[in-house]
Amino acid sequence: MNPPGLSYDQAPPFNVPLRFFLTAPWFLVLAAALLLWEGPGIVASRWLPATLAFTHLIVLGFMAQVMLGALAQILPVVVGVSIAYPCWIATLIHVPLTLGTLALTGAFLGGGPVGFQIAAGLLGFSFSVALITFHQALWRAPIITETVIALRCALGALLVTVALGLLLSSYFGWGGFNLSPLPLTNLHAAWGLIGWTALLVAGVAYQVIPMFQITPLYPAWLSGGFAPLVIALLIIETVLTLNGWAWAATATGTALAVALIAFAVRTLVLLHQRRRKISDPALLYWRISLICLATGAAGWLATRWTPGWAHAPAVELLLGILLIVGFPVAVINGMLYKIVPFLAWFHLQAQLLGRAKPPHIKQLLPETPLRRQGWVLLITLLLLLTAICYPILIYPAALALSMTGGWLGINLWRVAYKYRYALARAALDHPHGRVLE
Repeated sequence: MNPPGLSYDQAPPFNVPLRFFLTAPWFLVLAAALLLWEGPGIVASRWLPATLAFTHLIVLGFMAQVMLGALAQILPVVVGVSIAYPCWIATLIHVPLTLGTLALTGAFLGGGPVGFQIAAGLLGFSFSVALITFHQALWRAPIITETVIALRCALGALLVTVALGLLLSSYFGWGGFNLSPLPLTNLHAAWGLIGWTALLVAGVAYQVIPMFQITPLYPAWLSGGFAPLVIALLIIETVLTLNGWAWAATATGTALAVALIAFAVRTLVLLHQRRRKISDPALLYWRISLICLATGAAGWLATRWTPGWAHAPAVELLLGILLIVGFPVAVINGMLYKIVPFLAWFHLQAQLLGRAKPPHIKQLLPETPLRRQGWVLLITLLLLLTAICYPILIYPAALALSMTGGWLGINLWRVAYKYRYALARAALDHPHGRVLE
């Protein structure tokens, strides 16, 4: 029986989201390799080409890979709308996203205008396919729930994020544009981290926190109003910023930060109230993520109202690590450990029905490596934060990040291997049975 509110009969083939999930961890390893290559100098400023390359390896290579792959699974299951030709759509998103991220990284590291032109073309195509496909699906949702509202707002924010990113890539790739890249870059980051990432996490949390952690429901004022409020505030801040009304934009940003802190604190309270007493390794990832979100938003508030802090390189980098590595990377890491083994088990249930008993979820992915990798992730985060003040620590931080990404990738590949092995074993035991892919 499916959990209430979920419709697994419309789930796409397992290889649709899996390709994204298996690719993403290795971009963390690439980001770690870049840290090792550049050394302590990379923490001098957020505006260095290497720092920008590192940031996009994480936000595009890791975060966007998983988030777009998850949407391909979430929309049919949670929203109840199917996606036509899911395998083709997944390929048209995944391949140019992967190549475009590598091209953009190369452009930042010295690839010149041609690198930005190639990246703009590949990433523009990938995100165009994703936005058109997912928007069409979301606006056909049969029931408008809080999750649907949050996902619609998140995809709207992604559209703005991509548009600003392509505008900046075009500026560096072709030139000739009369624009100021600094405010556009800040808006690009705000729409991406707050509008796209935070709202997608919130939309998923409305479903998975009460359902799988057995907590009370989110209060209606939060689950129904958080996403529209964030989008409205982002629109207002964008208009104020582009018109040079700095004080009003700062006040609007303050309201955004308070909203993020409210969501993070309320979710932490719900996790504390969970009625399920069985230990769950995913809790470590959620708590790291939410604490970083609340701390990062509070830190941003402090910078807005404290003269001299707003543009201090160390403060900008500390907030960037909290709001990129700490918040989304941690929660995505934890959700991958929930999503991938569950999907493997679910598809094996359907494909081996009447022919073999599928391995249960803990056989596909035991809890011990989950817990250990969670502690490595926490150590990585602490080392990265400390390296801002003591740059020589960038080397152990890079090694820890490499271990975090590599361990996650190996754990997910093991699930995929066990899934394939179970199918192959069933095909040998029942050579005339049909195995569905």
